[in-house]
Amino acid sequence: MGRTGVVTLIALAAMLVSGARLERIEAPVAAASPAATSAGTDFDEAQLMRFLARENTALSPNEIRRIASAVIRYSARYGLDPVLVTQVLWVESRARPWVRSPLGAVGLMQVMPHMAAKLELAGSLAAIETNIEAGCWILADNIRRLGEEDGISAYFWGSDIRSVAYLNRVRKARAAIRGASES
Repeated sequence: MGRTGVVTLIALAAMLVSGARLERIEAPVAAASPAATSAGTDFDEAQLMRFLARENTALSPNEIRRIASAVIRYSARYGLDPVLVTQVLWVESRARPWVRSPLGAVGLMQVMPHMAAKLELAGSLAAIETNIEAGCWILADNIRRLGEEDGISAYFWGSDIRSVAYLNRVRKARAAIRGASES
């Protein structure tokens, strides 16, 4: 265990001994990567709403507004490009909040409940805003730890990245999202 790990354990032990309460795991401190924040500055909520309305006609206007608002809010909070968040959301669920995978992943960002449990987020993981916040936190943390390409791949594969197929699907979604949102 390195110096940082030891310091973290000492601080945690001191908090526990003093009776302090741990509120929740904090967001990654810095932007996930320089590329993550610079590429998304020209993509806004209205463009995202147009994309969602065009590509998923099963969504209600209220769901479209909530998804777009949450993507913009949480991508900014966690230092991510909102286009990247939309790409992951699109590849994971095709923007269907009600989707559950056979392995137990939930919602728009297909978050595994065990991953979200440590975040202590308000609301159900199936709720649009909670799901997007959890997905953004996980994606930003992966990118911060592993770099952009491996971080995106790890969103799907976990720590055992086996191929670049998922990364390529996410990258391919960028053109579809940009094209549909601008028309």
